Amino acid sequence: MRLFTHAAAGALALAAAALCAPAQAQDWSLEKAAEPLKGTQINVVFLDRPGYRAIIQLLPEFEKKTGIKVNYEIVPYESSREKQVLNFSSNGDLTIALVDLVWIGEFAENGWIVPVEKFTSDPAITDPKLNLDGFFPLLLDAFGSWGGKVYGLPFDNYSGLLFYNQCMLQEAGFDKPPETWQELYETYAPKLTDKAKNRFAFALQSRRGETQSADSFMRVLWPFGGSLLDKEFKSNLLSEESQAGLKFRQDLMQYMPPGIVSYDHAEAVNALAQGQVAMITEWSAFYSTLIDPATSKIVDCLAVAPEPSGPAGRLPALGGFSLAVAAQAPEKEQKASWLFIQWATSEDIARAYVEAGGVSGRKSIYEDADIKAKYKFVEPMVASWQKGVPEFRPRFPAWPAISEIIAEWGTKMMLGEVSTEQGAKEIGTRMEDILAKEGYYDGKKALLQ
Repeated sequence: MRLFTHAAAGALALAAAALCAPAQAQDWSLEKAAEPLKGTQINVVFLDRPGYRAIIQLLPEFEKKTGIKVNYEIVPYESSREKQVLNFSSNGDLTIALVDLVWIGEFAENGWIVPVEKFTSDPAITDPKLNLDGFFPLLLDAFGSWGGKVYGLPFDNYSGLLFYNQCMLQEAGFDKPPETWQELYETYAPKLTDKAKNRFAFALQSRRGETQSADSFMRVLWPFGGSLLDKEFKSNLLSEESQAGLKFRQDLMQYMPPGIVSYDHAEAVNALAQGQVAMITEWSAFYSTLIDPATSKIVDCLAVAPEPSGPAGRLPALGGFSLAVAAQAPEKEQKASWLFIQWATSEDIARAYVEAGGVSGRKSIYEDADIKAKYKFVEPMVASWQKGVPEFRPRFPAWPAISEIIAEWGTKMMLGEVSTEQGAKEIGTRMEDILAKEGYYDGKKALLQ
């Protein structure tokens, strides 16, 4: 079963068109393209995360060059989808959609976002150096593509990595991080946990919501060979492999801080940064927070490695967002939004974006020797993007409703209110009810996108 679209060929075709279409390619500039759009205002939702703070830092350059005003509102991740859906449903003022990889199906099928082919066919507003092939194919495919079309360009890009305090590991007698989840649990965790001193081996961000469903629950399925759904789109959570992953999470909790079910990304990152925990599996985007002396006490001790392997292999988490033009925006605002999206994800500003704390989706920036040497997260992250990952989170339109169910019962599992078997059964029944109502079992909807 494949839940990621495979739009690589389409992306390459679009890239070729973008490169070849403008007859006056050498004359194109962002400033010239924006001349008819000066004074236009565009609106977008941002998150309080490093990648967004990085682009905000660079915004004056775009606004100065174009005369286009970018209005942004910073909202918590947990309410960002709902806020956008309400805006699109009421024909509001958002001109750009911030699209999580699991929202792409919902946003595209509801007609809330516009395929980029509308804009790449217009040489006046499309940079001849757009080069869609310059993105990691996995990211363009997973974050911005649906139904064989590209809708958005990868902007805030994540790979799951193991961040660890090498000083704490060395004090415990370890000269390298754990290679496997079992090794982390059996060998490392007991020696790195001292509850009397409020020190713990590991923290797994697990707050109820998308953090629970995606960053905690789903993270332990794939390495153990489990999955949310089987090939018939029926629940696979009672399989031996899925149960092994969920039970492992329950066992590992004894080496996590109390109240781990209330930890979001910020709390998990801060626990490592303050020396409370020795290891976390977190998104690559949080590297800049962990090396900032203003927020981290472990700058000199921070090290990064790939996520541990499980019985099914090394299958790291994949997450991230794309920026897409909102269909509700008037034509002028759509063009201005497209110019901003191209600029924000371009190869031209990739270095500045990375140095400001963002994680670019462009391949070329990570080929620079100084970038690889300066940023410890680059090599394990790029390695995880080269070969791809399994369907870490389904991207179909029904995901938001299913995510709420997983968040509820996944939390109950962690709190010990239900067993992993009981929780899996409850999730499976409710999930299949949603998919049945959505038409996934009667041929109304294609299972593969």
